[in-house]
Amino acid sequence: MEYFIQQLINGLTLGSIYGLIAIGYTMVYGIIGMINFAHGDVFMIGSFIALTAFLLLTSLFGPAFLPVVLVLVLIITMLFCVAWGWSIEKIAYRPLRGSFRLAPLITAIGISIVLQNFVQISQGARVKPLPPQIQGGVTLMEGATGVVQLSWMHMIIIATTVVLMTGFSLLISRTSLGRAQRACEQDRKMAALLGIDVDRTISLTFVMGAALAAVAGFMFLLRYGVIDFYIGFLAGIKAFTAAVLGGIGSLPGAMLGGLLIGLIETFWSGYFPIEYKDVATFSILVVLLIFLPSGLLGKPEVEKV
Repeated sequence: MEYFIQQLINGLTLGSIYGLIAIGYTMVYGIIGMINFAHGDVFMIGSFIALTAFLLLTSLFGPAFLPVVLVLVLIITMLFCVAWGWSIEKIAYRPLRGSFRLAPLITAIGISIVLQNFVQISQGARVKPLPPQIQGGVTLMEGATGVVQLSWMHMIIIATTVVLMTGFSLLISRTSLGRAQRACEQDRKMAALLGIDVDRTISLTFVMGAALAAVAGFMFLLRYGVIDFYIGFLAGIKAFTAAVLGGIGSLPGAMLGGLLIGLIETFWSGYFPIEYKDVATFSILVVLLIFLPSGLLGKPEVEKV
């Protein structure tokens, strides 16, 4: 029982990170109907920026100012990732918005490969470790099969995810930017005729998704402590899977899909051969989509005539 609860906590933590990345996918798809396949690499870039900024700031301030350093690292990471997200939209999507649907998709994949190779050349192909910075936690229960430990890092990741999810849901439902995003989702031409700056709205959507990817990359670095240039591809594919599983275009669905992917991956790794965890994850996705083609919280797409 203790082992099960510990794996549940680990799965929710991993799923929270996937969910934050998945929100970026689902927001972009909801407005322009396209998948930003470079989004996972923005997450990867965020992890490397966080690592570089952390090493530089700790060399300047020392370990005594760790809370201040972590806050500064998060701000720096978000600023850099926001710049990347804005640039991707500007270069890969805006010029091709009126083209056939595969053109921006191919461009996004090309940018993903460019980002991977850029990091591989500039940072090297070896993994980059970071010793645990936030240690300790609360012991929930002890038993014959083990100890259930809720670490401070678990709490930070889950709490941050809940706050961000709540904040973004309120932003989209109750602010003028959210209304503009929902208008662009329904009909971009009509939204432009009504005075909405469509280009600005889409750019801000990419920026918001990149900011969430930066937070996810920062927390992934602190939680797992090992990164390389390839983590963006793997995390991006799983986050995209989470967005589809939850219902592409739905923010709560993206978070729910991320949590489910994290739980499936963690429980499979804990009870079955770890080599097949990805096979199990995608197999379950296929089975679910057979019975729920629109995802768990998605709505059937109605073709406009």
